[in-house]
Order: sequence, then C-alpha cells, then structure tokens
Amino acid sequence: MNPRTEFDGAGLKKLIREIPDFPKPGILFYDITTLLKDKTGFAMLIDELAHHYTGKGIDLVLGMEARGFIFAPVLAYRLNAGFVPVRKPGKLPAETAKFDYALEYGTNTLEIHKDAIQKGQRVIIVDDLLATGGTAEATAKLALGLGAEIAGLAFVVELDFLHGRDKLTQYDVLSLLHYDK
Repeated sequence: MNPRTEFDGAGLKKLIREIPDFPKPGILFYDITTLLKDKTGFAMLIDELAHHYTGKGIDLVLGMEARGFIFAPVLAYRLNAGFVPVRKPGKLPAETAKFDYALEYGTNTLEIHKDAIQKGQRVIIVDDLLATGGTAEATAKLALGLGAEIAGLAFVVELDFLHGRDKLTQYDVLSLLHYDK
C-alpha cells in the first residue's frame, strides 16, 4: 500500500468540472468524471475514504447504483471487505429485499439480495453525492432490515444547501468535498 498523502480537498475540487444549467436551467452540475480520470486525484480520494474507516472492522461496503459502484468496490478492496451492490428493481437475480422511498416528485425503489448481509455485520454505505439524503437513508434502512450495523455513510461530494445530512443524524457521515450553492 502506498503511503497516505495529505488530503487536499481544494485541489480535488479543482478537478471537478462545473456545468451550468444541467440537467435543466438553474442547476449547477458538479461533474466528477474529470476527477475520476486524474490518477493522483482519484487515488487521494480513495486513500482519504479508506483512512477514515481503516481499523473500524468493516465487513461490507454497500454501493448504490450507479455511481456508488465506482467507489464502493475500490474502497472495499482497500478495507479488505466485501462489496454489496444496491440496485434498481429487477437487476438482481436472487431473492431481494426492497425499500420504496419518496422523491421530490414521485417515488423510487432500491433492492438488495436478502442474503447479502449477515446479522451483525458492520457496513458502510458509499455514494458519489449526498444531496437530499433520500437514497442514503433508504439504503441504510434496507441494510438495517437485514441486520447490519451501520458503521458510517461516505460521500465524495455533499451539497450542504440541500441539508441531506439532516436525515442521517444517527449515523457517522463523511463527505470529502462540500458545496454550499
């Protein structure tokens, strides 16, 4: 394992492309693909996530479809833990547990294999973005329903002005980069 470099959040933010009016007028989109392609930035990001959870007995890392799939398996590897995908309905082949949750306009559903988590396993939930907190909260409820112990929730970016963290006060929440507008 490479020695950990000092975390440079401001430097990582410079690697994120900002796209105005996407996906609709008035929205400023933070595009992490430009960070992902930078080998030093991507390594620093994973190192910082791993540093936070190293030595905390993590058994599984859960990643939500789709961008959570980018970070969760790499982090699981670094923590010597397993990776569990949390998917949209109809994507998992074995018996699933599902959780329906409200969105601003409508509902969404997440599924996980019923045998993905054993009672008492320590898990972390990883995604690229914490916005309103609905998807993270739903994933945590799915994991708890299967007997998991939630050791934390980790995000690359948090949109502080949407107050998603307020839905997750009972958990250890780590967000590496914060935006206030």
